[in-house]
Amino acid sequence: MTEKYADLHLHTTASDGTQDIPTLVSRAVGVGLSAIAITDHDTISPDLSQRVTRISDIEVITGVELKVDYDGIPGELLGYFIDPLSEPMKKLFDFMRTARQERMEEMVRRCRERARVDVSIDEVRALAAGSIGRPHLAKVLVDKGAVRTMREAFDELIGSGGTCYVRLERPRFRDAADAIHAAGGVTSVPHPCFIDVSDWDAFSDKLLAAGIDGIESFYPYAEGDNRLHITPERVRQIAMEKGFLLTGGSDDHGPNSVKERLGAIHLPYRYVEALKKRCQST
Repeated sequence: MTEKYADLHLHTTASDGTQDIPTLVSRAVGVGLSAIAITDHDTISPDLSQRVTRISDIEVITGVELKVDYDGIPGELLGYFIDPLSEPMKKLFDFMRTARQERMEEMVRRCRERARVDVSIDEVRALAAGSIGRPHLAKVLVDKGAVRTMREAFDELIGSGGTCYVRLERPRFRDAADAIHAAGGVTSVPHPCFIDVSDWDAFSDKLLAAGIDGIESFYPYAEGDNRLHITPERVRQIAMEKGFLLTGGSDDHGPNSVKERLGAIHLPYRYVEALKKRCQST
């Protein structure tokens, strides 16, 4: 029997990706995937009406990537197999929509005042079909000639520590996890090596106590990336030792984005089956 593979961390135009769902599915077929999870930032695409949808023989899992606060440490939380009509998730999305809008308005103001760029919030909104994010502002900054590339926009202006950066207000990770579970989903911590944690053993115990199901143990970190606070091998070891589910994904945002890397992760389908089993047991 032929092995099936998945990518459980993908973005579309519903947030800050450059591709719609049909384009993403077509690309997934091209790189030999059987299942994908669409995990847009703080929103679910209106085109996803069920927890799982089959499109062009690809299993499309309804997911989300939420910005969260790990007791003072900023990070994200993935959710899989989510009911798009869940009221707890709708309330969380409303909170994040307001937080993202307020943050973007302040970053645009700083770009005008500190970087002397003639940019308006309406110009940024025009690029956001769904959840508004920094890549939309980065694109405007490139188009106006303020920077040469989107990567430069992040490095110099709107990335963490940049001149115009504003930290996003986030829900507590426990509240986000509760909302995902109430929507019938399972949770996983994405790109864990980027989280600024000094004691991962204690941190992982806190995750378990809060009911977090999994850790994204397979992710295409760049070799020598100085943002890593722990090695991927050590995180994977901790995840297995403590009984977390293992997930994995490329974090692809589509062509002409700062993260075009579909095909970088081929997660064996048995890990998807483990997620499904956890859903059925809760």
